[in-house]
Amino acid sequence: MRVEITGKNIDITAAIRERITARFEKLEKWQVALINPHAVISEEPNKKFKIEAGVSVPGTTLIASAEHEDMYAAINEAGQKLEKQLNKQAHKGEARRASHIELPADEEEAV
Repeated sequence: MRVEITGKNIDITAAIRERITARFEKLEKWQVALINPHAVISEEPNKKFKIEAGVSVPGTTLIASAEHEDMYAAINEAGQKLEKQLNKQAHKGEARRASHIELPADEEEAV
């Protein structure tokens, strides 16, 4: 997978590139086509790292951001946010179907 990584006020090293790519590869377990994954890393003046990550999937665009003193912790946090959004998007149809399930006959009598 090719991930577009941009650094603002920071140089992108091989280790940073590898960590971000690994986080995006974890999103592939939902077997959804990931279109144009990208991440922007910036070092804020208050010694915090800010990560903004985004990926398009069929039907929507997922965007997550995280800010932390440790750059790798910020990458993991943004990755977890993207995973939650993708999981919610992938199971959206199941959630709608579950809300319209008919009650069994014995439960209907109790109600």
